[in-house]
Amino acid sequence: QLQFVESGGGLMHPGGSLRPSCAASGFTWDTYAVGWFGQAPGKEREGVSCISSTGGSTHYEDSVKGRFTISRDNAKNTVYLQMNSLKPEDTAVYYCAAAYSSSCKSQIYDYDYWGQGTQVTVSS
Repeated sequence: QLQFVESGGGLMHPGGSLRPSCAASGFTWDTYAVGWFGQAPGKEREGVSCISSTGGSTHYEDSVKGRFTISRDNAKNTVYLQMNSLKPEDTAVYYCAAAYSSSCKSQIYDYDYWGQGTQVTVSS
C-alpha cells in the first residue's frame, strides 16, 4: 500500500531552523524525483525545491537559495528539507511530492503522489 508521510514542521522564531521530512513506502522511491511545495494562506501552491531521483541534482526557488537545502536518503526512502534562517514570509503549509522522473519537474501537474502537508509557521 502506497504511503507518503510528512513530518517536522512547527512553530519557529525568525532566524531559526526546521527540518521537515517526507517518508515514502509502497513504490520504487529511487525512480522518482521529489519536490517540496509551499502554500501560504490565500495563495497558490508554489515550488520551493526539487531533487533528482539519485540526489545528484537539486533546484531552489530564488527566495530560499542559500537558506534551504534539500537532500534524500534512498536507503530510508526519505527526503529532507533543511530550512535555516527562517523568515516570517516562509510561513506556509509545505507539501512533498514525487514525480516519476529521474530529473526535477517544475509543474505541479507533473507530480504523481503528494504528502498531506506539514505546517511551518515563522513568528516571533
